[in-house]
Amino acid sequence: MPAGTVAAMSDDNPSTPDADDAAFIARVEAFHAEHCVRIDDPAASGPGSEDPEGLLAARSYQGALAHAGLAGLTHPVEYGGAGLTAHHQELFTRATANWHRPDAPLSISHGMCLPMLGQFGTHEQKAAHLADLIRGTTIWCQMFSEPGAGSDVAGLSTRAVLDGDEWIIDGQKVWTSGAHYCDYGLVVARTDPTLPKHQGLSMFIVDLSTAGLEIRPLVQMSGARGFNEIFFEEVRVPAANLLGEVNQGWNLAVSMLMYERVSIGAGGGALNAKRHPELIQLARDLGRSDDPVVRQALAALHISEEIKGFIGQRIRSAVAAGRVPGPEGSIAKLTGALLARQARDTAMTIVGTAGQAFERNAAGESDLRSTAGRKWSGFCISAAGISLAGGTDEVQRNIIGERVLGLPKEPDPFKGAAWQDVPRS
Repeated sequence: MPAGTVAAMSDDNPSTPDADDAAFIARVEAFHAEHCVRIDDPAASGPGSEDPEGLLAARSYQGALAHAGLAGLTHPVEYGGAGLTAHHQELFTRATANWHRPDAPLSISHGMCLPMLGQFGTHEQKAAHLADLIRGTTIWCQMFSEPGAGSDVAGLSTRAVLDGDEWIIDGQKVWTSGAHYCDYGLVVARTDPTLPKHQGLSMFIVDLSTAGLEIRPLVQMSGARGFNEIFFEEVRVPAANLLGEVNQGWNLAVSMLMYERVSIGAGGGALNAKRHPELIQLARDLGRSDDPVVRQALAALHISEEIKGFIGQRIRSAVAAGRVPGPEGSIAKLTGALLARQARDTAMTIVGTAGQAFERNAAGESDLRSTAGRKWSGFCISAAGISLAGGTDEVQRNIIGERVLGLPKEPDPFKGAAWQDVPRS
């Protein structure tokens, strides 16, 4: 079997490739051989300075994927999908594991918003949005966190009040990834403050160009501006943009968070690309491949990434069986966060001091060590953020303890109280 080929096995005989599966895998691999580079290829270093967000590359890739009939695999053809099965999605994920897919700007749009719209959207909402979302013509974000409600999403205070055939939204969201380049967002707002905090929430589809909505990028210590704070001042949203039922937003929010955690911990694409092949090549290029400390770190990283791959495969199999991601998504998300830090430490071990101080020569160019140092220092700075996105490591451990291990919950003196009656700072 050629290098990089993923064998698909039939249920009747695990050692015999299923012809249809093999043909589909070959189609996926042929597409990526034409449009992408392998993750251990030096060219897989990310977008150039002319495309700082990677948006051009992401839209081009996703558009080509849709044209080839390989986007939105599990979504119906009538909504712009490929009309295939979750089994095909699993084959696709495995087949693309060793390719650099330039789709990072679409990770939330496709990993969270797309499945939510597909699962909970009305026919009219799907007809209006799914095809453009699948093609990457429009990009979506999620708006959950607030300055006074970070990990406690259910404690949010952004309000939505019904006014005829429109909802008026007032409030603030923060740490919204990618909002500055997105077209639409899914926002959770409080629609009934007289109910307990988990019961008075609703979810809405919001056009980010709507009057009264302001997006302000937040500058990170790396200089990047990937996060945003969003202000809603009497933002009018059509009543038809309600996703799901009124005051059922918490159930949708939980589903969306599960999709996010699965996307972070078990999804495909750039977010979950294996780092060890690239780092092994880097160690060879920098003459560090014989260093026993480096070799041990690379071996440990390889093992951890393979284990994470099996966790992801188990979760995707559950989704393929028709189950919405559950608390196992927290296991994948926590594993992904820990693994990001392990990859960070391994990279810094390889590049050494160049990861903290890199130079340019007189021509404005960098040598290999400085180039690697600049690239991996950015990864080093951002790796810790994975422990916050989608719920902190501590939140994931609480979910695993309570919902997987059956440990008792922490006491809540305000359980069942109306949100408006709960003291807030």
